[in-house]
Amino acid sequence: MALRYGIVGLPNVGKSTLFNALSNSHVAAANFPFCTIEPNVGTVTVPDERMQRLSSLVNPQKLVPTFIEFVDIAGLVKGASQGEGLGNQFLANIREVDAIAHVVRCFQDNRVTHVAGQVDPIFDKEVIDYELQMKDLETVRKRMGKMEKIAKTGDKEARRALTLLERLAAQLSQGGNVRTMAVDESEAALLRSWQLLTMKPVLYVANVDEKTLQEGTNSHVERLKTIAQKERATMVVICAMLEAQMTELTPSEKALFLEEYGLSTSVLEVLISTSYKLLSLITYFTAGPQEVRAWTIKAGTKAPQAAGAIHSDFEKGFIKAEVIKLPDYLQHKTEVACRAAGKVRLEGKNYVVEDGDIMHFRCA
Repeated sequence: MALRYGIVGLPNVGKSTLFNALSNSHVAAANFPFCTIEPNVGTVTVPDERMQRLSSLVNPQKLVPTFIEFVDIAGLVKGASQGEGLGNQFLANIREVDAIAHVVRCFQDNRVTHVAGQVDPIFDKEVIDYELQMKDLETVRKRMGKMEKIAKTGDKEARRALTLLERLAAQLSQGGNVRTMAVDESEAALLRSWQLLTMKPVLYVANVDEKTLQEGTNSHVERLKTIAQKERATMVVICAMLEAQMTELTPSEKALFLEEYGLSTSVLEVLISTSYKLLSLITYFTAGPQEVRAWTIKAGTKAPQAAGAIHSDFEKGFIKAEVIKLPDYLQHKTEVACRAAGKVRLEGKNYVVEDGDIMHFRCA
């Protein structure tokens, strides 16, 4: 599965600059609202040193890493839920992504206009939240009208759905996001089918200047951090402009650049690792002389469904899975040696795939 990440925020907060850094695509960034009209999409391979180590042993003809798509979505303004600015298009684009990277401006720069006239990360966040909540409330109320008619016939499932919709309407009307609601497993399944905007996982990205990056924080970052903690959301601090500059450097120059700013890794690796945790994603591998390939699945996925990530026919015809744990492969060097050491396990339909598993599927 390819993870699709929507980069959102108010105009002029650094979305396109961050997108440039992530995708190295050099999309134009400008100091005025709606610079981004059609969403730009960048496909980025997911760095995974385990794949490189595995490849050094297998010596395949090619490597096929998994990838992530970053979507630079048009800057949203107040009134978007009513169609203001590029609101309708913005909201439709968000509906198509798996998760949201909400870029919030946490730097002062008089050369870069702020749509509200001053830098205020809480204002920025609340504008985005409000517009998504109002759009969700509109969706929920429409669905409530349909369910009310069905529920009057005595349909128990419709009654159950209507009860959940009423809770959603109350949550959204009070300025709450759907993702913060406590729901049971059956309710969660319903919510996923409704594709509400405020149900999507959010990663807050505090975009700071170089000075703040070196110092570690500023008052804007601290205010945003407090809000993120209340929501139990994840937040990362980056300097998008700095990251964009690093795309022009060689690997050795980039390493020196990171060291100068006290960074151990790039924003790309931070965002990807954080995103995988946020969405409960793991990676398994298939390995052979033709290729070593990475596959991304949800944590908790069983073997047949993992096989289905390769092809739906593999899930339908699943018989068994041969599994080698990565540490065993690295220790014994080859699949033959792993077999001789009894390190190849034969697993059935109830096997839950673990991160880093090397798998071969037997299918009918």
